Amino acid sequence: MSILPKGIRGVDVAMMISRLLLAWIFLHEGYTLATNLTGALPAMARFGVNAPLVLATVALQICAGLSIAFGLGTRLGALALSLFCVLTAVLFHTHFGQQNELLHFEKDLAIAGGMLALAVGGAGRVSVDNKLSRSNTPSEWLSQFVTRWIH
Repeated sequence: MSILPKGIRGVDVAMMISRLLLAWIFLHEGYTLATNLTGALPAMARFGVNAPLVLATVALQICAGLSIAFGLGTRLGALALSLFCVLTAVLFHTHFGQQNELLHFEKDLAIAGGMLALAVGGAGRVSVDNKLSRSNTPSEWLSQFVTRWIH
């Protein structure tokens, strides 16, 4: 007897948890930047990053992070964050003489690899993407979702 809902396997739950873990760092960082723009804007300006780019970064982290967490548009969100991580590593963490910078470089590349794997593999069965792909139309899916939520 399984404790999981019918049709859901352990691998499906593991995929959902991996999405949530990958999304967390971007949601947290995006939220932190968004709620501290007065400190973030001058700090990023010292690295040559202007205000519109900081705001775009916040939007990317929050929107793509939510995309991955919910499994909606997962492949695109993961691909965007993979590229973001590679660029962050190459542009900001190349002072390899400092152990902390090397660690951040490696961490960014590792996260980029996880995001790339997610972009290739997709969100998994416990995701909005999966629900939408199994429904004939988005409105049909929404109707089924609301019906299940009420009952």
